[in-house]
Amino acid sequence: MSIHEECGVFGVFSPEPANVANLCYYGLFALQHRGQESCGIVVNDDGLFASHKDLGLVSEVFSNDTLSRLPEGHMAVAHTRYGTTGGNSRSNCQPIEVNHQKGRMALAHNGNLSNAYSLRNTLELSGAIFHTTSDTEIIAYIITRERLLTGSIEDALSQAMYSLDGAYSLILMSPKKLICARDPHGFRPLCYGKTKDGTYVIASESCALKAVDAEFIRDVEPGEIIVFSKEGITSKKEHCEKKPKKLCIFEYIYFARHDSVIDGVCVHNARLLAGAALAKAHPVDADLVIGVPDSGLDAALGYSRESGIPYEIGLIKNNYIGRTFIAPGNRLDKVRIKLSAIEEVVKDKKIVLIDDSIVRGTTSGRIVKMLRDAGASEVHMRISAPPFLHPCYYGTDIDSEDNLIACSHSVEEIAKIIGADSLGYLPVKDLCTLAGNCDYCDACFSGDYPTTIPQDTRKDRFEKRLSEL
Repeated sequence: MSIHEECGVFGVFSPEPANVANLCYYGLFALQHRGQESCGIVVNDDGLFASHKDLGLVSEVFSNDTLSRLPEGHMAVAHTRYGTTGGNSRSNCQPIEVNHQKGRMALAHNGNLSNAYSLRNTLELSGAIFHTTSDTEIIAYIITRERLLTGSIEDALSQAMYSLDGAYSLILMSPKKLICARDPHGFRPLCYGKTKDGTYVIASESCALKAVDAEFIRDVEPGEIIVFSKEGITSKKEHCEKKPKKLCIFEYIYFARHDSVIDGVCVHNARLLAGAALAKAHPVDADLVIGVPDSGLDAALGYSRESGIPYEIGLIKNNYIGRTFIAPGNRLDKVRIKLSAIEEVVKDKKIVLIDDSIVRGTTSGRIVKMLRDAGASEVHMRISAPPFLHPCYYGTDIDSEDNLIACSHSVEEIAKIIGADSLGYLPVKDLCTLAGNCDYCDACFSGDYPTTIPQDTRKDRFEKRLSEL
């Protein structure tokens, strides 16, 4: 068990017909770290929707041929997925497309609804028939229901938001409008920018704006709805400042790309600060500091600067191993296929090893053993996050305490299990140094949930129920 990335959403609104699919393609590449199971693009060609979606990486799903078959248009919405709720099947690929009495809609979603199970039950009892097992289809149903009762798609979305609890950063496309929205807590990031030719671009992270040469304008505010149309840009803020801001702190620790800026905070700088705080909380006599690629590298540099212990690259990552890698049997250690130690760097050295998290402990143990096999005399593990002690209901793939090693073992016991000479976690109280404030959700560490905890917490709850029919 390991921590998986979030999903990534991307949208384009062009004042003139353009090759918006290509912009989405480059945007999805920049967001590939957020989801490697499936991806898709839906293009709006004067009210007619054309799409391509499938399982796999962006480079596997889209070729020159598939992109050329998508028409030019004024708008497009795109998505790259790692599924937390709902299985990895083609039916769960996004964006979701809906035909209803007042038109068409395409929807891409990042996050998890904490009340998804109860909403789905209610909808099914009223006659709704679901074709996927994802939260996104629930959101689409509720927006569609409200659209039949309201005068505009943005008003329908606003009404739907009164029913939705939990995390959702959305990009929604109707025949004439592109709309983005962020839940009132702001659990997941969302921002927008503009290219030199006047095309507006919406993305989960600012790194995707850079990929299409768009200038960052601002983050979408928690609870805000922004409408892009030929009439211009409008903002609806009736849901803003109704709930405390609670951006997922793990965005800074792990999910987001190093070069992204989220809610005014540079991810790279946040990880440097985490490493520095870790060095203050858990100093050790050592020769070198090394990080586990990729998200441990920045924190390792921060630890080195604060402690004065030299920073080195001691582990090399095979960047050509994707999430679709299949090991033919269990005779080879998959960690050794993805990572390798540089013996000339670590041999006979006392090492401080920095990683972003320990979930079950299996991977950490293999990395520690790898360093010892390469000749390291001591390995002191430091984690740039607090221990995982609680499930997450907002998108992180931690659905129970069963597989969390910190729930059943002390720090000293975990160190012994993974074979480290010592182990230290970032204290919960130091999380505020990463974001520069306390406007974040740390429920997976502290158990302090900003929403009502759902009664049914299984991430596979829909598949399980369907299998019992």
